[in-house]
Amino acid sequence: MTEKIVPKVLTREAFAPFGDVIEVDDSREHFTINDGFTERYHDLAEVDVGKNNGRTLINIFRSTPLQQPIAIKMMERHPLSSQAFIPMGTEPYLVVVAPKGELDVSAIEVFLAQSNQGVNYHAGTWHHYCLALHQQSDFLVVDRGGEGDNCDVVELDGSKIIETVI
Repeated sequence: MTEKIVPKVLTREAFAPFGDVIEVDDSREHFTINDGFTERYHDLAEVDVGKNNGRTLINIFRSTPLQQPIAIKMMERHPLSSQAFIPMGTEPYLVVVAPKGELDVSAIEVFLAQSNQGVNYHAGTWHHYCLALHQQSDFLVVDRGGEGDNCDVVELDGSKIIETVI
């Protein structure tokens, strides 16, 4: 039996149980720098990579769209660190998450993120790999390198289907 999931709009409030939304938002702390030519939106995500002598990695992931509707066939989590995805293009993408702890498939949520929104998954938050929608898309990824196994993967049966996104 399949269950369709309709993506929700990605907002800071809706995503708070899973991590941080990284975006320009005038309600966040911001101030002018560089002789008045730059507005700095400050401290937008809690990057957490220090466990087991971890170090910060900066990567680019290139994501190829899956055929829609998308069956959710896996979830992963990083128990030792956060992981941030910041889009480098102009295309929307999907964010699939579930709360920390043992994976509760019934608690999976899907968000539609715009190209001006990044996400930072808190340590231990279950998520799917980044899902480009319409074309191959690049993401700047900030995560952890260092000692210890930092990726748990669970395979799913694909019975949860993401409603087609145009």
